[in-house]
Amino acid sequence: MMQSPASQGGITPGRTWWGNGILLPLRIAARELRGGLRGFYVLIACIGLGVMAIAGVSSVASGLADGLAHEGSVILGGDLSFSLSLREANAAEVEFLRERGDLSLAATLRAMARTPDGRAALVEVKAVDASYPLYGAATVAPAHSLADVLAQRDGAFGAAADPALLARLDIPPGGRVAIGSATIEIRATLQSEPDKLAGGIGFGPRLLVSEAALRASSLLRPGSVVRWHYRLRLPRNDRTDAAVRAISAAARAQFSQAGWEIRSRANASPSLEQNVHRFTQYLTLVGLTALLIGGAGVANAVKAHLDRRWEVIATLKSLGATGSQVFAIYLFQVVALAALGAVPGLLIGAAAPFLIAWGFGAVLPLPLEPALHPGGLALAFLYGLLTAVAFGLWPLGRAHDVPVSALFRDAVSGDWRAPPRRYIAAMVLTAGALAGLAVALAYDRRTAVIFVAAAAGTFVLLRVVAALLMLAARRMPQPRSPVIRLAIANIHRPGALTPSIVLSLGLGLTLLCTVIAIDGNLRRQFLAAIPEQAPSFYFIDIPASDAEKFDAFIAAQAPGATLHRVPMLRGRIVAANGVPAESLKPPPDAAWALRSDRGVTYAQDLPAGSRLVAGQWWKRDYQGPPLVSFEKRIADGLGLKLGDGVTVNVLGRNITATVANLRAVDWQSLGINFVMVFSPSTFRGAPNADIATLTYHGGSTRSEETALLAAVAQAFPAIAVMRVRDVLDTVAATVTNLVLAIRAASALTLIVAVLVLAGALAAGHQRRVYEAVILKTLGATRARLLCAYAVEYFALGLATAVLGVAAGSAAAAFVIVRIMNLPFLMLPEPLLACSACAIVATVLLGLIGTFRALGQRPAPVLRNL
Repeated sequence: MMQSPASQGGITPGRTWWGNGILLPLRIAARELRGGLRGFYVLIACIGLGVMAIAGVSSVASGLADGLAHEGSVILGGDLSFSLSLREANAAEVEFLRERGDLSLAATLRAMARTPDGRAALVEVKAVDASYPLYGAATVAPAHSLADVLAQRDGAFGAAADPALLARLDIPPGGRVAIGSATIEIRATLQSEPDKLAGGIGFGPRLLVSEAALRASSLLRPGSVVRWHYRLRLPRNDRTDAAVRAISAAARAQFSQAGWEIRSRANASPSLEQNVHRFTQYLTLVGLTALLIGGAGVANAVKAHLDRRWEVIATLKSLGATGSQVFAIYLFQVVALAALGAVPGLLIGAAAPFLIAWGFGAVLPLPLEPALHPGGLALAFLYGLLTAVAFGLWPLGRAHDVPVSALFRDAVSGDWRAPPRRYIAAMVLTAGALAGLAVALAYDRRTAVIFVAAAAGTFVLLRVVAALLMLAARRMPQPRSPVIRLAIANIHRPGALTPSIVLSLGLGLTLLCTVIAIDGNLRRQFLAAIPEQAPSFYFIDIPASDAEKFDAFIAAQAPGATLHRVPMLRGRIVAANGVPAESLKPPPDAAWALRSDRGVTYAQDLPAGSRLVAGQWWKRDYQGPPLVSFEKRIADGLGLKLGDGVTVNVLGRNITATVANLRAVDWQSLGINFVMVFSPSTFRGAPNADIATLTYHGGSTRSEETALLAAVAQAFPAIAVMRVRDVLDTVAATVTNLVLAIRAASALTLIVAVLVLAGALAAGHQRRVYEAVILKTLGATRARLLCAYAVEYFALGLATAVLGVAAGSAAAAFVIVRIMNLPFLMLPEPLLACSACAIVATVLLGLIGTFRALGQRPAPVLRNL
């Protein structure tokens, strides 16, 4: 006689699954999975894609971090670097450095390269001594030693130039240009610089010359904006990190007012490392977004699977299985399927740095050291499992305490039930763990907290909108058209697809609208036309002795334009309100003011483009102790308020000034603006050069700008001229790359969103078959049913699109205004186009699945009811 599973010891009535052991639910779960993975492909794909993104980002970021760490000496140009602005190191400082290792000097500045026929171009000059480079090698073409390329012979100094300079000036290799009063022969093209990554953004092509050429150029005048880099290579037998720290501490102690910026090989390029960290965090959040959107697919897949297994669950419970056992069986299945999807994602993510190094290693601008990083891969795997469990607990928990009769009725009645409280608590704890990991491991925790809050708010909002849609459909008056009446009924009926479609489509559409709005605003800011009142030129390093002569020259060359000239020095903030700069912990949007040196100025009157928001401006004849006016946002970030002191090192001297007022600055005008403006007497007697802008009222033509640039370069060879159009083009190229990266990264989440939407529609296929058969039996035609379903999907798509546009625009506005500090503009056209595409996609995907349901013959279905 056959025995039931209960009599075989498989399921003992009245005992928990803990009493029966974990192995029994595991065995039953494994047996069910032997039947195939039908219905779980979306779950597997969503978890796999999200895990792949996080694992790939983590592996590539770790490879970049290792590369930057191992190549720190090459990137920095030495084990230690001591940088000064506006002045060279004095004899005592140089002697201090020479006593501690091999010393190399490099000076960087902007200058004009002029051809014999009068053409001119801005160049980024780097002048190096005979010891350069201490680490790595500078590669030139044709291949020669750097000393031979830069040597002086035949009445000219040699140089290696960026190929872009030859193209810009249309000169062949071997051609000559003038830099200041020095004649330079371009003998080779510069293919690579070992220390290039340690510098910032360049606004002109590189020109590598010798130190002797720079000193012969007459560009080294008092106040000239030249940055001097002294690179130190420690003795081979003492290159430990402890030795690096000891020399750095000794330099700060012995030369406390030197004002030099000291970097070690461990922080060769802080801004680059910060950008890598920020971009890594952004891509990780994109991966988490993909996982969260995929979580909706997990919930849909689990619910659909349980709908198909109602009879099996009912049978198990009728044989004595407890709710905990049923829950455990299907929880094991969810975890196993999530792990199955995560494994390919982990493999692809782990291989990502190796594939990038193999395919793009020769052109990659950053050092990448591919390796396996188990910690990052384990974290990605954990993210995947936590996401699957967090989203699967709700539908799994609902089957726990439901009687067999209710399980059989659920297919018809669809009564809404919350799972037992312990499962809700478990879901909250799992989601909290997921959010806690995202915040705890983030580079910028504020951004991570905002992301978590926004994700949670979006989920709640979409669920509320779905509930409101169902409520509105339920309370609508009954239309006369049976097609419309059926469509409305489908929105609020038991087991309706409304929550699944709104959640799936809403998440993807919100993200897409956010990306489109950010993309459009960035392009409008940096790629659109120059503001009407923006200057056409910046003039840098105007010698104070030539200032009046320069003013008269510009007035003659551009009589209808306005010249605005102010003095400029360079200074580093060394303390704020008595707290050393190294101990300050400002937010990211203010931290940049502490990196390296900043341009500072002094003025009798409030600068144009600024307005006072706190305090009073000093009198024109003020001669008292130093006062400073601070840009308010930076002051707030540094914790400065009126009356506080700030210490700035200028020309090797520490100057402490009192914050007299705070300003709001219009950075969008592209005019001359400074974070710090000092009272005029602060720098009395200090050597400085001027900086100026030239604005054509009504705009200028390219021919006018080209002619003026050539004239200034010829008459004032020491003055560097920057055309605003060229500067914006450089910035635009960076922004374009950023936008492309945002689009590429967000494409992954959109793929997941489409998968989830398709899965949500597929999950309701069996119910659609049931409805279609009943309605066709009652006389409904296929055409009328298709029209009803099309109206239903259109209504759901339209309502979700409105929400997606609103939520996406709000998210984009927050990023643009609060994080990027830029004005936000609503862009209706691309957002409406995106919404239209989403609605069409929803209707098409829904009808594709519905068309299959309408093709079912009634007899086989009715026999199984």
